Amino acid sequence: MVLNKKITVLQVLPDLNSGGVEKGTLEVNKYLTKKGHRSIVISNGGRMVDELIKNNGEHYKLAVGKKTFLTLFTIPKLISFIKINKIDVVHARSRLPAWVCYFALRFVEKNIRPAFITTFHGAYSVNKYSSIMAKGDMVIVVSKTIKKYVLKNYKVDKKKLFLNYRGVSKIEFSPKYVPSKKWLIKWYEEFPQTKEKIILTIPARITRIKGQDHFIKVVDKILKKYPNIHGLIIGDEKNKSKYMKELTDQVKRYGLDANITFVGHRKDLKQIMSISRLVFSLTKVPEAFGRISLESLSLGVPVIAYSHGGVKEQLSELLPEGLVSIGNINNVAKLACKWINKPPVIKRNNYFTLEKMLENTLKIYKKMVKKIKK
Repeated sequence: MVLNKKITVLQVLPDLNSGGVEKGTLEVNKYLTKKGHRSIVISNGGRMVDELIKNNGEHYKLAVGKKTFLTLFTIPKLISFIKINKIDVVHARSRLPAWVCYFALRFVEKNIRPAFITTFHGAYSVNKYSSIMAKGDMVIVVSKTIKKYVLKNYKVDKKKLFLNYRGVSKIEFSPKYVPSKKWLIKWYEEFPQTKEKIILTIPARITRIKGQDHFIKVVDKILKKYPNIHGLIIGDEKNKSKYMKELTDQVKRYGLDANITFVGHRKDLKQIMSISRLVFSLTKVPEAFGRISLESLSLGVPVIAYSHGGVKEQLSELLPEGLVSIGNINNVAKLACKWINKPPVIKRNNYFTLEKMLENTLKIYKKMVKKIKK
């Protein structure tokens, strides 16, 4: 097989509304079409479809992610689609779509059957349903943490696993980045309490495992030494009103109403992190990767994080002194005080880059196409 042959890649996921997996799908789509390959995505649609098409991708609407008996009827349609479009690679990015793809491919003749690739985006609950993600001809894992989880919990050949770290764009996330004056004016109009303050930020979904309660305690401790700080809790509180009330009550109990602001879900996270002195990752369970902490580090903003999961892997490479033992609030506060006074030097991110992740993804596709066509 000719190595530079243009290939047709089909990525399959439940929908294209929002989220890290969806964003990664669009990034791969853009890269493939830029390199002259054909990129198709099957999902139930969503607001990101327009962006996919704008970047020369193709979208085919099929409800492959709905947990209903009717999803079985998508299998014949998928078989036909794969054959008609001469698909070279099927890349399943979620569990139910992966099962649909798996059964569909069993009915595609071996001589035209595409390579089947899956990605473990996280540490799913260990059961038969999740085991499909280990059945790919090649299984992509997004961190060493996830690689260990897969090897521990599933019968899979180690040689089938490919570590491909998620990455951020070196152009989009650079230490040289400065938000626009227009954005700054708008920000300080909306949040005047942050003007001329040392901003400390925890960007994470509002849920118990993300450690916002620890962040509030950290801010309380730092205030005793640096009264000019202001804490930002950024994140969506979807269906977490009980925990949100606990957090707001905690802020009141500590007398921090003037020192901590809940800003909700934000689309301008990059700008907010760039004006922050420190960013915190205090999740109580290991993150599969932790894209936001990497974005912060790439912007040149120090991250203090609990020492586990994918975030530990990032910091071990770029800022190892930012790692603190899990739950040690005193040490988090001490380190924060030290860095407020004298910021650390962050190693330039040339390791966890979007460019490298995309290059690796295309290499995997080509390698598997070559192997499957032999």
